[in-house]
Amino acid sequence: MAPKKPPCLPSLLLPLLTLLLPQADTRSFIVDRENDRFLLDGAPFRYVSGSLHYFRVPRVLWADRLLKMRMSGLNAVQFYVPWNYHEPEPGVYNFNGSRDLTAFLNEASIADLLVILRPGPYICAEWEMGGLPAWLLQKPEIQLRTSDPDFLAAVDSWFKVLLPKLYPWLYHNGGNIISIQVENEYGSYKACDFTYMRHLAGLFRALLGDRILLFTTDGPEGLKCGSLQGLYTTVDFGPADNMTEIFALLRKYEPHGPLVNSEYYTGWLDYWGQNHSTRSISAVTKGLENMLKLGASVNMYMFHGGTNFGYWNGADEKGRFLPITTSYDYDAPISEAGDPTPKLFALRNVISKDGYLLSFLDILCPHGPIRSILPMTFEAVKQDHGFMLYRTYLTHTVSEPTQLWVPNNGVHDRAYVMVDGVFQGVLERNMKHQLFLMGKMGAKLDILLENMGRLSFGSNSSDFKGLLEPPVLGQTALTQWLMFPLKVDKLVKWWFPLPLLRSSHAQAPSGPTFYSTTFSILGEGGDTFLFLPGWTKGQVWINGFNLGRYWTRQGPQQTLYVPRPLLFSRGALNKITLLELENVPSEPQIQFLDRPILNSTLHKTYIYSLSADTQSPSEPMELSGH
Repeated sequence: MAPKKPPCLPSLLLPLLTLLLPQADTRSFIVDRENDRFLLDGAPFRYVSGSLHYFRVPRVLWADRLLKMRMSGLNAVQFYVPWNYHEPEPGVYNFNGSRDLTAFLNEASIADLLVILRPGPYICAEWEMGGLPAWLLQKPEIQLRTSDPDFLAAVDSWFKVLLPKLYPWLYHNGGNIISIQVENEYGSYKACDFTYMRHLAGLFRALLGDRILLFTTDGPEGLKCGSLQGLYTTVDFGPADNMTEIFALLRKYEPHGPLVNSEYYTGWLDYWGQNHSTRSISAVTKGLENMLKLGASVNMYMFHGGTNFGYWNGADEKGRFLPITTSYDYDAPISEAGDPTPKLFALRNVISKDGYLLSFLDILCPHGPIRSILPMTFEAVKQDHGFMLYRTYLTHTVSEPTQLWVPNNGVHDRAYVMVDGVFQGVLERNMKHQLFLMGKMGAKLDILLENMGRLSFGSNSSDFKGLLEPPVLGQTALTQWLMFPLKVDKLVKWWFPLPLLRSSHAQAPSGPTFYSTTFSILGEGGDTFLFLPGWTKGQVWINGFNLGRYWTRQGPQQTLYVPRPLLFSRGALNKITLLELENVPSEPQIQFLDRPILNSTLHKTYIYSLSADTQSPSEPMELSGH
């Protein structure tokens, strides 16, 4: 039975789980129908997931495949549970070895992947009898996938064994399962038996409770018989289908909530005697990009296909009997042998867009901005720490460089100024009081304010943060402000690991931008120190833990202390995220040192490049303690 926290982490890390993870009773994954989105722990969330079937991959390779999925930018894995794989005879159950479902959930947790689970009872999946046990046919008159009492009795018996095993792994219980599918594409089955679907829904609720999100998946033609009130409706389709028409049809069954494609086809299955199926890279990537632009959650089927070992392949009836090949390569982004393909790198590039802070406002400030004629302080909007974005619009065209300044040293403490998303420079308390700007009427002026720490000595006055006076552009005091209190730490926890790619303009000031990547370490190691050569100023997180500020350009401190228990060892995936506020180096990299640089240059380094060749995954690092 899984503990309240995901059991994947080494026991050494357990004391820090309260720092890295929300408590079980605060964890939630729900549908926010009012705003057409998911909420994870109360923050807007969208998953980009991939299908991988543990029963098609040798257990010893599970970790490798899951790690490659996470490093591709995915934040969830979707998989089926084949009934016939676990109950070979009535009442005889096998959850050992390659059938150890709990071990697979554990590996997914180690890889920092959420789970979208599809336990059937029917799964299709091109698997033997669609996952239903052949011994059901020992009753020749049985009506499969209906409310036939014989079928329901067998289903009930199976789920009373399976679902309690899953219960501790539900997200709100501290596990990684965020949603569970009821049946599978039932609308494509001839029976259209709503009594059967209602029975399943009731069974899932009885055994799993009311807090887990239950959903259905159907092709566009199956939504009528496959959807059911009380279960969230999702759809599946591929790159060749009309996304606009299908999502419009989905809205007839699920008028409000996030759009979800539960099976976006990266390839297709193969039949004996026919050519190997392929899907073009351009079509697959274009379709994914279009869905992501809509804000949809997407699962790619398959991300890694694997193999139909033994006698487990299924068959189709399409005018004639068509048995499916042993290979389930599926032309997937990760090949049958586990190799990354050109399709993987193309898809990763779609996911891996640089994370400009302004692009994340809906997530950083989920309740929307506060409006005021004059700018308000952090304290006035109940923002204690971190960052707040102030936004207004130019009321006239400024065609010549014109002074922007804040009277009475009114920047507390550091302001990053952007016009229509282009970084202009910094205003700083007591140090830098003016910038020169141009912009057309209606141009968007954004000022990101950083709280650098309230006075603790030397003054008895209250140290308010933010814009204490309205900024002045030329001779005009700027009014009509929108203020976005930013919840940066929540974004960092679930934001995808996006590799930073080389670009021709990397030397230009980029403004406030998130960068993230993943790395693994060899052995246990010890404490270490993070060095960010060439980076300018910002905030850094490791595995969701806020290490603090870096200010490499200013000094004297050049490294940040990384306590050993924050790092996952033995090949587990670590995530580092930086909010660089000004300028990223042209050759961005991070280094782990065996001693600090507080005002010295003697150090031993272990380098992990954030701009490494995207065709090769990162190599694990060895970290020596101090």
